Amino acid sequence: MNNKNNYAVIMAGGIGSRFWPISTSETPKQFHDMLGKGSSLLQKTFMRLEALVPTENMIIATNKNYKNLVLNQLPNVSEQQLFLEPAMRNTAPCILATALKVYSQNKDGVMLIAPSDHWIENEDEFIRNIQTSFDACNEADILMTLGIKPNSPNTGYGYIQFENESKDVKKVKQFTEKPNLETAKEFLAQGDYLWNAGIFVWTAKSIIKAFKEHLPDMYAIFEQGATDWNTTNEQEFIDKNYANSENISIDFGIIEKANNVNVLPVDFGWNDLGTWGSLYDKQAKTKTENVTLGGEAIYRESEGNIVKTQTHKKVVIQGLSNYIVAEKDGVLLICPKENEQDIKEIAAEAKKEFGDI
Repeated sequence: MNNKNNYAVIMAGGIGSRFWPISTSETPKQFHDMLGKGSSLLQKTFMRLEALVPTENMIIATNKNYKNLVLNQLPNVSEQQLFLEPAMRNTAPCILATALKVYSQNKDGVMLIAPSDHWIENEDEFIRNIQTSFDACNEADILMTLGIKPNSPNTGYGYIQFENESKDVKKVKQFTEKPNLETAKEFLAQGDYLWNAGIFVWTAKSIIKAFKEHLPDMYAIFEQGATDWNTTNEQEFIDKNYANSENISIDFGIIEKANNVNVLPVDFGWNDLGTWGSLYDKQAKTKTENVTLGGEAIYRESEGNIVKTQTHKKVVIQGLSNYIVAEKDGVLLICPKENEQDIKEIAAEAKKEFGDI
């Protein structure tokens, strides 16, 4: 396969605070073996994409603080393949900068933007879908997103409405932010709505053109580094200019404004692994619907729990149902699954009370 024009930007800069205490600002969830499979979420994402993208064409976008974590987990990646953010500015600035980096190296580069921490069940189908998207972007000036065929009226995702045409790749009508339950049910009944997975494909040329049109101030900031991309001066330029960029997502900044956005409806067993509940849903369960990750557990009169501990840790649970039990480095969280949305707040309170943990 001639794939030298294929690039991937793996987005690995998030903190994942809803997975506290496993995920912390020092070691976020993408660097953990959250699935108990022997490799971190970042490593799994990298290995999955190697089927389509040459190793040297992988770019890992992450916070400067995680440089060594990335290099330790991905020994085949060079420092030149890291895009190190000196400040948190959401996804748009990072995507523009990496597009300019790719374009300066290869004018024909086509890019996949992939989160580092998602669950993909059918990896062969995923690769087929990305190849379809690469092909479509090589043929036309379009911005592609992958839309997940919904199996429930989930209110935790944004939705994409598409034009119901016979072609595989469909024109996007509109995007809707996370809806209420009634609206989500209506979307499912209509049959022309998909979940927004935050997975994108485009040529470097097409996305740069979109930034020039829709975020010209941001483009002007990064265009100043035209001679610095892929040189020893690149990081110095980023350190000096990145924080001057607007703090905005690619969705708000580009995707919801552009008129050449297309979507490929896909069904490869996707989960954004955003919460303990979503992790629980994707795991094999005991007869009493319990999930154990990392250590070993005995469950007595207990059901519907997820227990995540360090390897070789032994846990006994008595009389507990539908709880999250998570332990790491001397920190233990016991929280009802129904209150998992409070974990970010719990983590902040714990940090205030106990200091950095």
